[in-house]
Amino acid sequence: MPGSVSPTPPTSAVDDAAPSPVAVSGPAHLLRLTLLMAGSCLPILGAVLIAPVLPKMEDHFASTAGAKALVPLALTVPALSLALLAPFAGVIVDRLGRKRLLIVATVLYAVFGTAPLWLDSLGAIIAGRALVGVAEAAIMTCCTTLIGDYYSGHRRVKYLALQTMCASASATVFFVLGGAVGSAGWKVPFWVYAVSLVLAPLMASALPDPAARATTDEAPAEAQAAGPTVRRPFPWRQLAGICALTFFGAMVFYTVPVEMAYLLDDLGVENSGVIGLATAIASAATVGGAITFARLKRSPDPMLPAVFAVCAAGFGVMSLAGNAPLLVVGAVINCLGTGMLLPALLTSAMSRLAFEDRGRGTGLWTAAFFGGEFVCPLVLLAGESAVGSLAGAVGVLGLAAALVAAAIGLTAGATPSGARG
Repeated sequence: MPGSVSPTPPTSAVDDAAPSPVAVSGPAHLLRLTLLMAGSCLPILGAVLIAPVLPKMEDHFASTAGAKALVPLALTVPALSLALLAPFAGVIVDRLGRKRLLIVATVLYAVFGTAPLWLDSLGAIIAGRALVGVAEAAIMTCCTTLIGDYYSGHRRVKYLALQTMCASASATVFFVLGGAVGSAGWKVPFWVYAVSLVLAPLMASALPDPAARATTDEAPAEAQAAGPTVRRPFPWRQLAGICALTFFGAMVFYTVPVEMAYLLDDLGVENSGVIGLATAIASAATVGGAITFARLKRSPDPMLPAVFAVCAAGFGVMSLAGNAPLLVVGAVINCLGTGMLLPALLTSAMSRLAFEDRGRGTGLWTAAFFGGEFVCPLVLLAGESAVGSLAGAVGVLGLAAALVAAAIGLTAGATPSGARG
């Protein structure tokens, strides 16, 4: 799996002196960055906002056949749509332009997101939620691609890490928000999706069109030498390895947020306040890991073995924990690793893509990540059935992470230095 991940990006990928095609200071820069981060949080809003009201939804649709299985699907189906459609969104991004698609998708996000306010059928609500995932696929792909377009060098690394930090922090905020407004009724949280109608006009006015800003220095040297009329092949082989790692990394990333409450329950902790505090501490560790990654001015690929090893160590502690405090310690260790893992994988993927390929490449990476998110609870459920406990399944995933770390390290060590760059 890590075979095509070993080539290290050129050192310019993390060079502070690398030029950016847009201003990197001033009010316009701050507004542009804020909009990109806010847009990147919209798919997270879709993933967690209605989680606190699912029991109320289930009560409301109690007379609907299969409601017990269908209501949770309303929460998870956007992630499935996002994973399936992100590659196609990437193709559209490259062909039609990043900014135009982002604005259209942001408006549609509000339309589809608020649809349950007017719908009475559970099937129609789930269909609308699937369309939310379609909009999310375009929004996430566009925002990430634009970060790659606007910034280069260490700034790109920094802002991709910031994207991770914002996504991790917003998950906690949206969960609390969903619970607070959901106390007024299970439909009320869906009003929050209308916030994208505020973002869309700001994006239209504040985000520059990067199409004319692509620089030839992003393209491979051989393509430049051949002249502008030569069509370069898409870097499938280079991207395949990092996307495979990302699919696995997403399972590692989402294990603590998805399974922490169940692990605590297995240890006899049923107080929702304690569970919420433990999850918040782990979430803070994820943000801390992302900050750490942003401060390390290094190419991401050589860091991946160590980062996966940290994640594996955290899983090991969690699987052996006999009490809640030790479980939280293991979760913090793991989340420090996952906070570095996500921006490392994303930065590594972006370093392999020229401007003309960046939309498709980002779409494939996004599909790999959200695909891993979708299968994470299914994999752990299967592991729990196989080994007899959820903690044991987490331990098995930790062992797999350790093996991946070792495989990446051995493959990178076997790569001749001359083959890098």
